[in-house]
Amino acid sequence: MSVEKLLASATEATRYQREWFADLRATAAEGSPVALVNADAPQEIFRAMGIPYVVNQWWASVVAAKRRAPYYLGLLRERGYPDYTEQYSSISLGSLFDPDPENAPWGGLPRPSIVLGENVGDGGRKIFDVWGAQPGISFYALESAAENAVAPNWWELMPHDWEKAIGAARLDLMVSELHGLVRFLETTTGRVFGERALRRVLDLVNEQAEWNRRTRDLIAGTTPSPLAVTDSIPSVMIPQWHRGTEWARDAARRFYEEVEQRVGAGAAVCENERARLMWIGRGLWYDMDFYRRFEQRHGAVFVWSMYLAIAADGYPRYGDDPLRALAARFAAFNDQLYTPPWSCEWYVKEAKLHRVDGVVHLVSDDARGGYFTTRALRAAGIPVYELHADNVDTRSYQESTEESVSRWLERDVLG
Repeated sequence: MSVEKLLASATEATRYQREWFADLRATAAEGSPVALVNADAPQEIFRAMGIPYVVNQWWASVVAAKRRAPYYLGLLRERGYPDYTEQYSSISLGSLFDPDPENAPWGGLPRPSIVLGENVGDGGRKIFDVWGAQPGISFYALESAAENAVAPNWWELMPHDWEKAIGAARLDLMVSELHGLVRFLETTTGRVFGERALRRVLDLVNEQAEWNRRTRDLIAGTTPSPLAVTDSIPSVMIPQWHRGTEWARDAARRFYEEVEQRVGAGAAVCENERARLMWIGRGLWYDMDFYRRFEQRHGAVFVWSMYLAIAADGYPRYGDDPLRALAARFAAFNDQLYTPPWSCEWYVKEAKLHRVDGVVHLVSDDARGGYFTTRALRAAGIPVYELHADNVDTRSYQESTEESVSRWLERDVLG
């Protein structure tokens, strides 16, 4: 069954996204440049230059929610490309080959003229190389650097001491690449980059992140939980894709105010809350009601997803040099979510902050650092269920999974 959204902010964000996407399609049809960018790429440059963009993984989530992912993956397979790796990043590429795009979800993905991605893994780079080989499409690649010595308490350092947390060498590289990206976009689109515009964008992003931090902390400290992750995800993530706009900043504030009102009124998503659960991994986009069914059957509420938490801890960056501050937001972004000890220490911190009783950990085939995340949580005394499936490819999901999670809940969490 489908569970209705409880929050007006979630409904409003979804409505806004539909209208925005319709406008984007009209802009593309008129011949204006449109970009496709990865979720963990510096979208703020495009925002400051007035270049509209679609987030690669957002489009994959829409396709998966409409149960169309196997179709687009099949289009890749027909052309000799693998359909079993990096599905979250390759579905948009499959959309490019759709012979009937008008019947696609939301009217179809407009053909981009620019794609932006990072060299994270061999498969990811090759996906973007295929994009760049298509007529009229240019690909700009960003490197993925690493650092031997890392600060496990990065969330405390990142807002102001990001140079210490990330390291000068990584930031130097990213700043150089951002300069190159600006030159590439100016040459490709004819748009002009302005530092003042970027400063305004970054200020708005920081304001948005602060509202998300307040919301995260409010939810963490409230029992029973005032809302479900199926509400928090659209309320936080749709504004995230519009970072650097007043609408996104104000949407984050409205989300906080609505949660605050629910807390003040004593509202609970599950009156009979017996357990607080954490969902680690990307959203299970083809079955978002998965999370709610455990409330109804077991009184177990998913109070945490990475989306609100990373929006609170992963984005605030303050500094006088706007390009270097932007580099600090993305130079180590994947480390925060996937690379131990960065990721492991953060997940344990968040589990304790939210006082969770158990963790369901989605482990995809392309997962990075999943073993270490599970080990760190179990070492902290927190039960973990590893759900092995892809978050957009329905073929990977076993019908017996939900029953297995229920048995784990009753035995290891509620027992």
